[in-house]
Amino acid sequence: MTLYKKGDRFSGFSVRVGEIFSNFGLTPNQWTFLSIIAVLIGVWFITQYNFFMGATFILIAAFLDVVDGSVARVMGKASRRGAYLDTIVDRYVEAFIIFGLLLINLPSFVVGISFWLFAYFFGSIMTTYVKAAAKEKDLKKEGIRGGFLERADRLILLIIGLFLAGLNPLYLTYIIVLLAALSNITVLQRISIALS
Repeated sequence: MTLYKKGDRFSGFSVRVGEIFSNFGLTPNQWTFLSIIAVLIGVWFITQYNFFMGATFILIAAFLDVVDGSVARVMGKASRRGAYLDTIVDRYVEAFIIFGLLLINLPSFVVGISFWLFAYFFGSIMTTYVKAAAKEKDLKKEGIRGGFLERADRLILLIIGLFLAGLNPLYLTYIIVLLAALSNITVLQRISIALS
């Protein structure tokens, strides 16, 4: 599913987004801040069991995550520091969503939903960590990418799950189980790449 392989298809779209939103007078960091606000609103809706609005605001946040990088490139403000901060914010955003899901009662699947949410969170963190660790230990000079799920893939699946939860919360449970499994498989794939 990995979306990074399709990056060229989105480059034109990203440029257009940057051109449009750079006219609003906001800096890339301000767009990033707005994405955090959107996620927090989305998480609040999730805790109120309003999955449709929760998914909608998280979708808005995902779009704003595209906006900040696109605006930075169009305005000539793209930097390693900005990319670094954006990566940190991405981790917090995913953690906020998972924390919100822990606060509500979702159907179980074999074991309680807390187990699957922890496994999903662990997999999402380790996906990034094994990449950083491989570079730090000079196992791979180029970044490790690929595997079943990257962050964008996980976010898309989670948004789909939230929309489906409006029909039946069990669908969201199934998506979380899928995310937990595929995230950790991605970790194993990246470890294999690093050691190859």
